[in-house]
Amino acid sequence: MTQYILSIDQGTTSSRAILFTLEGNIHATSQQEFPQHFPASGWVEHDPEDIWRTVQETCDDVMAEGCSENDEVVAVGITNQRETTVLWDRATGQAVYPAIVWQDRRTADWCESLKKQSLEPSVNNKTGLLIDPYFSATKIRWVLDNVPGARDRAEKGELAFGTIDSFLLWRLTGGKVHRTDATNASRTMLFNIHTQEWDAELLDLFGIPESLLPEVMDSAADFGQIAGNGRLSGTSVMGIAGDQQAALFGQTCFETGMAKSTYGTGCFLMLNTGDKALKSEHRLLTTVAYRLNGKPAYALEGSIFIAGAAIQWLRDGLQLIRDACETEPLAEGTPVDHGVYLVPAFTGLGAPYWDPNARGAIFGLTRDTGIKEIVTAGLQSVCYQTKDLQKAMEKDGLRPITLRVDGGMVANNWVLQFLADILGARVDRPALVETTALGAAYLAGLQAGVYKSLADLSSMWRCDRSFEPNMTKAQRDKLYEGWSTAIRKL
Repeated sequence: MTQYILSIDQGTTSSRAILFTLEGNIHATSQQEFPQHFPASGWVEHDPEDIWRTVQETCDDVMAEGCSENDEVVAVGITNQRETTVLWDRATGQAVYPAIVWQDRRTADWCESLKKQSLEPSVNNKTGLLIDPYFSATKIRWVLDNVPGARDRAEKGELAFGTIDSFLLWRLTGGKVHRTDATNASRTMLFNIHTQEWDAELLDLFGIPESLLPEVMDSAADFGQIAGNGRLSGTSVMGIAGDQQAALFGQTCFETGMAKSTYGTGCFLMLNTGDKALKSEHRLLTTVAYRLNGKPAYALEGSIFIAGAAIQWLRDGLQLIRDACETEPLAEGTPVDHGVYLVPAFTGLGAPYWDPNARGAIFGLTRDTGIKEIVTAGLQSVCYQTKDLQKAMEKDGLRPITLRVDGGMVANNWVLQFLADILGARVDRPALVETTALGAAYLAGLQAGVYKSLADLSSMWRCDRSFEPNMTKAQRDKLYEGWSTAIRKL
């Protein structure tokens, strides 16, 4: 009998299921994309049934492909797109409105009105977050106020709210369990990261009944058993973390000062600050990195809304490329100082600007500009935005010297070399880049007793390749000043 850990990695554009060996290697994997819906400018929605269907089907696929009748899945871990908001009927499990995605900006005006009332400092002190449409609280409020009967039903206790992890856990357990973990709770703008509890004053501010909310657990915990007649029936979900925290965990960034950056749909740079919730003075977020045995570890995070999604736009929107793999040779044939800057503010700008009304632009176009310059500028935009976050961390006194990277874009060697050059820092790519799913597996394995300690997990991390900066400071500064000028012109 061979034992495995199953990770459910529910992302913004696709759902994946990955079977990991207990040594942390991928044994089988399945992935399905699902549609994005854009019903109005700045609005982004998912059909919760698409999410549930793709999770079910990918889990069935990997179990059929990689797990024989004699094999055993010892635990299941879940990692998920964060902040995305679902409200559903407790009796039927059906959502009362589509999932409002983290990228959605529909509540920008209301967020602005809250800031004008000088409410942001008190919200930030409790949650570590800034008032922004990105987080779940204003999305919940929007559903309660705009779906007929929703507020009345919520106040009667008939509805449940969850980020995607909670929604999946509810479905997986046949409606028996309504829980989340501390990392996902910390992204709702309703959770006090210092007391580790839902905050009554914040619930009152946002007009949200407490009966909607899930129970908050450690990131490694016994969340509940999977129901139904499938192969996973009776298996326990033992690890849950939001995708960026799961990636930090999968990269084994357990020591204060260690940092990782994930390049998926968006880009998220997270730096472990240990048991201290450090307050940023430069518009970064303070968040729960993970919680084990009731003790939270904290992180500073910079969130960029558009990273890989910019390349997806170049492919699907402008049709400049047919596949993302074409970007590397195009960039290799283009000087880094080609003069074009693409600012992918399609759904506003995240950290450190937090401008929900900004929109994308391309600067520096000439008659000589062609596909390769625009594509290269798209790749560089991801690195420039990471530089923005590094600068903010520097001002907070916490410059990451080495960066562990993961996500789909890190297969591109040109991107990682330019990233090292523009940051002036070493960039390490792990041997296994699926660190988000791996982090969920590690959490589940810790709870199941497969792994004994964080030190055990740290010893499993392997580097595939390191990228050292070889650009002069003068050239780095000149390129970044061009980016800064483009941002100011938005």
